[in-house]
Amino acid sequence: MANKPDWSKEEQAVQAVQMAFDLSNDIQRAFRVSAAIQNMSTSDMVRKVLELPYQKTRARPRLTITLKDEDFELLARKYGLDPQDRAIIRQRVSEDLQVFARNYLTESE
Repeated sequence: MANKPDWSKEEQAVQAVQMAFDLSNDIQRAFRVSAAIQNMSTSDMVRKVLELPYQKTRARPRLTITLKDEDFELLARKYGLDPQDRAIIRQRVSEDLQVFARNYLTESE
């Protein structure tokens, strides 16, 4: 097999150990805010503070949320859509999040 895929990154990921720390809300907020201001993920901010290698900017900046079927039903009702039309629901949620961010940034100035 001459074109054998390189699995080294996957093997490294399997060998990595995820650590969680129970810290106060204020400390966690400080890391989240500092990371956001510097356009970094929170975990990269922790790595920076610990003087470990980290990505200078987010590879794929995005917000995530886990939605259950009931959530899609509530959102569909809110937008007057079919709960199964998840692509349109996602689009409408994205629009609402953008409106919130624009209003928030305007109010903060």
